[in-house]
Formats: sequence, C-alpha cells, structure tokens
Amino acid sequence: MPKVTTESIGEFYQHYPKVAAIVTTCAGGKKNAMAAAWHSAISFKPPLYGVAIAPKRFTCQLIRESKEFGINFVPHEAAELVASVGGSSGKEIDKFYKFSLAEVKSLKTSIPILKDAYAAYECKLVDDRTYGDHVWIVGEIVAVHFADDAFTSKGTLDLDKLNPALYLGAELYATTSSESVRLLDREIYGKR
Repeated sequence: MPKVTTESIGEFYQHYPKVAAIVTTCAGGKKNAMAAAWHSAISFKPPLYGVAIAPKRFTCQLIRESKEFGINFVPHEAAELVASVGGSSGKEIDKFYKFSLAEVKSLKTSIPILKDAYAAYECKLVDDRTYGDHVWIVGEIVAVHFADDAFTSKGTLDLDKLNPALYLGAELYATTSSESVRLLDREIYGKR
C-alpha cells in the first residue's frame, strides 16, 4: 500500500476509530455531558482512566470544580446522541433535558451515570495537565456500572449482543461485527 508523507499535519484522523464515550459531570447543581473520543485506560493498579478535553469546554470547568466525572460507553444505536451532546454547549443548554438523558444513581460520586450506557466508570479526579490545546484529565475509577449480559465470561464486549459506537473522525461513526473477531493468543503469536 503506497504511503503519503507530509510535514503539514493539520487535523489527523489516522489513529481512529475510537470507541465514542460520553463524559458526564456535575458541579454547583449543573450537570453536563460531552462526547469524547480521546480517552484511555492508563493503569489497572490503581485503576486510572484519562480523557482529553479542550479547556474551554464547560465539562472541563465542571470537572475541575467537582473533582469527579463519569465515562459512559453507549451502543452504536446511540451514535446520534453522542453527536448531539458533542455538537452542543452545556453553557447554553441543559443537555440532560434537551436530549432526554436518563440517569441511574451513582455509587461513590455525585456525577450522573447514563441509563443507556452499557458500561460506565465513576472517577475521582487525580490529575489534570495541559498538553497543547487539550487538558488530560485523569481519574481513579471508584465504581463500575455495566450490563452483565453485554459482556462475555472473560469480561470482553460480546459483539453478538451489543455493538459499540466507534468514532472515525470527521463526524463519521461506525460499528463492529462479531464475524471480524479473531483470537490471536500471545502464547502462540509471541513465539513465532
């Protein structure tokens, strides 16, 4: 496959797709939800999770005030919801009201957990640092919510039962298929 090499970076989408997530937070009686594709697990012990948020975002302000946030993973059928919360400002509208975001009670924080999420993490803020034009928000996961029937006995997402919303960049969404899953055991492939 021929490759293009350039020093003119611009917007770069080569690292996509990413599982789309909805970040939730609440501070001073104001709740908010925003779409995020730049997020990642960082550590198992302690359980740390990070998300990149532009500092001008209302969500960043609320996380810094409350010192907690949620990461909600939704199925592909909710991709329009992800695009809706991502394309609107929580400073201007109440996204929970406007988009009928139903919640379930959180266990260890005061942040909203989305009822339609197949999995969600409650996080307590442990660090936030600016890198370029985004803030890397790191939280310790203090509670996990998940739809048990959406996961296999090994804890992986069961693609026969649920397809995650994948963000491709440039406002494009896709999903996966269980037919594409292949087990590539490290014990076999690491010794080749």
